[in-house]
This record gives sequence, structure tokens and C-alpha cells, in this order.
Amino acid sequence: MSIKKSASAHWQGGIKDGKGTISTESGALKANPYGFNTRFEDQPGTNPEELIGAAHAGCFSMALSKLLGEAGMTAESIDTEAQVVLEKDASGFTITAVHLTLKARIPGADRSKFEEAVQAAKTGCPVSKLLNADITLQASLDN
Repeated sequence: MSIKKSASAHWQGGIKDGKGTISTESGALKANPYGFNTRFEDQPGTNPEELIGAAHAGCFSMALSKLLGEAGMTAESIDTEAQVVLEKDASGFTITAVHLTLKARIPGADRSKFEEAVQAAKTGCPVSKLLNADITLQASLDN
């Protein structure tokens, strides 16, 4: 089985004075603005690292839900934040790390099965497999 999804970016101008838009095939993002100031100067708007973080948090959460189900648990809620670290190095910029913070509410959860599922989702979700970065995780369980 092969699933193909796509997104696009449009850019005009130089690196600092230019601007662009990012769109997704589904229309969930339609001509969302981005630029140097939204990426490096904390101005309002999106940036590639933020979008990677959203993708990673979403992918991890879905993978965890699947693995929990296989272990006989159903989450009432799974809340994941992904903090993406972009660092300047000799070759330019590199995404060096992603830190996932998970807060899960699973009534009656078996803690050891929960931890096992969390670690499997961390290494096994497709976005984790894609990233060449140090992926760390802090998980909390409310059961």
C-alpha cells in the first residue's frame, strides 16, 4: 500500500526581504504566509520547523493510540507537544533534535504497558523514522 500526500511552497524575493506561502493538498493550509521574520525573528506566522513539529506530534499521537489499543487500553486523551530545535552549524542550519512532551489520560492503564507503547510510538511513528535528529520524550500518565 502506498499513500501519497503533498504540500507546496511559493517564495518571492531575497532571503530576508522575501516572503512565501505554504499550502497543503487537502486545503487545511491554504497560502499560509511564512518568511525570514516568522522563522528566525519570532514574528507571527508559520515556519517549516513548526510544521514539522505539528506533523511529528500528530503522527506520534496516532501511533500511540494504535499501540495502546493493541495493548488493551483506550486513551481518554493524548496531548503531545513537539519542540523542534534548529541550530546553525558549519553547513548552515540543521534540525538537531525534537523533544516530545506527552500527557495521556488513560483510565485503568497498566503503567508498564503504557511505557512500552510510548517507546514503540517514539521510534516507530513514520515521522520519527524520517527525522535524522535526536528524539527525546517526557511522558506523564494520568490514570
